[in-house]
Amino acid sequence: MKRIDVIATTISGSIADWKKVERIVPLFAEHGYSDVRLHSVDSHAAARAAACAALKEGGRIPISAGGSGTFRAVLEGCIDSGVGLADVRLGFLRKGSADLIGKVLDMPDEIERAIQVFAKSITADRHLPADILRASSPAGNEVPRHFIGYGGAELFGRIPYYTENRYTKYYKGILSQFFGDLGPFMTGVALALMERLIKAPFRRKTRWQIMADGRLAAEDAFQSIILVNGYLGPDLPYSDQPLGSGEFYCFGLRNLGASKLLPQIKHARDGSITDDPERWGLVPIVAKDNLEFIPDHGKPFPINVDGGTFIAKESMLFERVGQIPLIANAR
Repeated sequence: MKRIDVIATTISGSIADWKKVERIVPLFAEHGYSDVRLHSVDSHAAARAAACAALKEGGRIPISAGGSGTFRAVLEGCIDSGVGLADVRLGFLRKGSADLIGKVLDMPDEIERAIQVFAKSITADRHLPADILRASSPAGNEVPRHFIGYGGAELFGRIPYYTENRYTKYYKGILSQFFGDLGPFMTGVALALMERLIKAPFRRKTRWQIMADGRLAAEDAFQSIILVNGYLGPDLPYSDQPLGSGEFYCFGLRNLGASKLLPQIKHARDGSITDDPERWGLVPIVAKDNLEFIPDHGKPFPINVDGGTFIAKESMLFERVGQIPLIANAR
């Protein structure tokens, strides 16, 4: 019988999500999987260490039970282990806010159905390849990070400030309970947008160079810069390509002034911005190997890396460095 390692963060997602953890092992047992090891942790660092240890002990089916931060930590643990990633089957049990990848993999939110899907998919070895991106700032002090989902700068880079510190974990649980898993994310967007509008009259516009595979792809002042690894569902409707396409995608939202920012965000949110990109200042960029964001100042700046803040200096580099199979719905 295959060994399954479930790495669960104790405080991710809604209040209802917090109750899922204790039911995971019994539900897998109902589907014939008896060697299921639950690693309950209270931080992303601990999730990373647990995933690494599990793979070094011979496990090859780590399942992240949390939000995007937990999933990224488990991915990092898989990489840390030194195990060949082609032999790993990484799962995403939806227990967090804005769990975009779990939705793309067609994983149910309801725990009984989710475990049933996992059991069938693991038995059938149903998976989808996903490109791994590496985020680093060569001149900065931050340790490089690996991720699969999304990133960004300017307005998008500020959102994690409001959604990812330790205390906001509690209000995220309440917001997710009442407004769904996008509640905390949209609250973060609203707060970051409000901050930008208040500071707009006093804020100097930053001009950015965006380099794609070593060439200058765009140079302008942007209200927001969004990077996606492929299709992340209707909540980030900017690419229709699979996560393992061998390309990743950047979208700059040109700074057309504070009066245009709210309409720009509205059209970006519902995806209609792609119908008239010139009017709303959307600049699409495709890269195969690397993307680099370079501001026209030398000050540190925040970057959103899969829902977490990364403080960069001078430039921010994103590179496609490998692939990992993700467990997908076997329907």
